[in-house]
Amino acid sequence: MCQHRPECPSAESSDREAAVPVARHPEQGWSLLCNGVLLFEDTGELLPDGRVIAPRRPLAVTG
Repeated sequence: MCQHRPECPSAESSDREAAVPVARHPEQGWSLLCNGVLLFEDTGELLPDGRVIAPRRPLAVTG
């Protein structure tokens, strides 16, 4: 899918979020990366094969 050189990380790669965005919709909270990953502003992801990656943002510390 990626036409960039060097090629962007694949959707299966651990650094998949480093791929180039091909569509951005910050008003809706998501970006489509060139490797087919939908990246959400809460750090969650939807992979091209339908797998869901849960958000990984740090939990708020209350004290």
